[in-house]
Amino acid sequence: MTEPGVPNVEAVTPTVNRNYIIAAYILLWVVCFVDAIQQGAANALHPYVTSTFFQHSLLAYINVMPGIIGGILRLPLAKVLDIFGRPHGFALSVVFLVTGLSLMAECHSVHGFAAAQSFYWLGYNSLFYTIQVFIADTSALKNRGLLFAYINSPYIITAWLAGPVAKSFISTFDYNRGWRWCFGIFAIVMALFSIPLFCLFLHNYRKAAKAEVATPIRNDRTTFQSIRYYMIEFDALGLFLVSGGLVFLLVPLNLFSFQKTKWASPIMIGFLVCGLVMLSLFVCYERYLAPKTVLPYRLFMDRTVLGAVTLSMVLFVSLTLWDTYFSSFLQVVYGVSIVHATYIANIYTVGSCLFSIPVGIVIRMNGRFKWIALYFGVPVTVLGVVLMIHFRHPGQSIGFVILSQVLIAFAGGACVITEQVAAMSAVKHEYVALVLALEGMSSSIGGGIGSSIATAIWTSVFPARIAAHLPGPHQREVEFLYSSIEFQMKYPKGDELRDAVGLAYGDTMKVLCIASTAVLALGLVAVIMWRDIRVNNSLQKD
Repeated sequence: MTEPGVPNVEAVTPTVNRNYIIAAYILLWVVCFVDAIQQGAANALHPYVTSTFFQHSLLAYINVMPGIIGGILRLPLAKVLDIFGRPHGFALSVVFLVTGLSLMAECHSVHGFAAAQSFYWLGYNSLFYTIQVFIADTSALKNRGLLFAYINSPYIITAWLAGPVAKSFISTFDYNRGWRWCFGIFAIVMALFSIPLFCLFLHNYRKAAKAEVATPIRNDRTTFQSIRYYMIEFDALGLFLVSGGLVFLLVPLNLFSFQKTKWASPIMIGFLVCGLVMLSLFVCYERYLAPKTVLPYRLFMDRTVLGAVTLSMVLFVSLTLWDTYFSSFLQVVYGVSIVHATYIANIYTVGSCLFSIPVGIVIRMNGRFKWIALYFGVPVTVLGVVLMIHFRHPGQSIGFVILSQVLIAFAGGACVITEQVAAMSAVKHEYVALVLALEGMSSSIGGGIGSSIATAIWTSVFPARIAAHLPGPHQREVEFLYSSIEFQMKYPKGDELRDAVGLAYGDTMKVLCIASTAVLALGLVAVIMWRDIRVNNSLQKD
């Protein structure tokens, strides 16, 4: 059954004038631009956040809960948009995002920071998803690849600003306080820059309501009836079981190395058992008891949608495996500054955003997208990650490291655009918001899974390799070198301790990149599953 908000959107869209569309797309770009600066600066500062609490090894862990929770809750947000309207979904997204930034500025542990990240990424994922849905509502399918590239284009500029912004906060304050000021200031800035766009959305919605084109959603339910209705509508119990189950299963991968008895620790066993029980209950509840299911199983019956969702998850598992500790690797092994490390780490962001523009143009002109992912996107991504296995090691030229990044960036731009177009082209317009939510959910969960695997590999391999490379008299330094990037960089390049840490980074990066390459094999299978749909002849009307 179609939700009440969907007919409203379809009714409102033809009535909006050209000036509204132009103003909305400009303001969308500005909001994305501001948040892109924040994200770039935050990524540069994350190693110093974890090092503040002497837990640099948990750099990947801070992305696990945000990935799972932020991803799963995209689905109820899709219902919020469909039931209440786009302005309300946008406002809710900004509230979560700003709350997350504020909490990050005030956190006092890595676990607190991870919890704050959950609020931020829920808000960001929801915000970007709302923008995607707005594009789908106001554009023809053949133009959406290009418009998605336009929304991602701020990253081309902010990639060069994020490093200096991060450095300015550290220089003005210090390593322990600079990141707090960064998150606090951006909480205010994001709220201020989001207000004009929200007002524009709300003005158009109310204008349509006054013209009786859109009908405001009203009901005669009591407060208790409304709570019960929306808990069923959003499948609250199903969401709780699946998100809790995934978190309990993945958290042990991040924390087992901190237990004296490792996997034999009672708390690790308890987490795993609890996760398995919650996921089992989720399956039974969804199959036999749930009035409304959290996942749109009928859409998974379409092989193109299933393939697009699978590719999205695989790409993010692979990405987080090789990317999470990359900035630290550059600063410690090659001795580059935080600014230049950010420039190199952002090659993927810049390259993928740049290359997505010609990919969008090709899809618009050619009308087909599968061949781009099958013959270029996934194979070149595999090539780039394979090259990293060899080149991410002390003694290798940093130029070869950059080359592998460029290859992955261009291929990534092709994969991301084609997977989104694939998902949308396979369904009718009323399901576009839902498949975009599924695609976003899979990428977020993929990031959470990748982060968990990355932490498990890092905490198992890195300290052991430091101990293996350190000279005998310095074995007492292993714990300090393992726990803080500041301590790692305290020694100059050429010092035997710094060189030992560099060799440990190289050994660990090799394992991470091998794991990343293995995961990508599923990506090729996912693309083969797609139907070769022509966007000009899709199910959606222009």
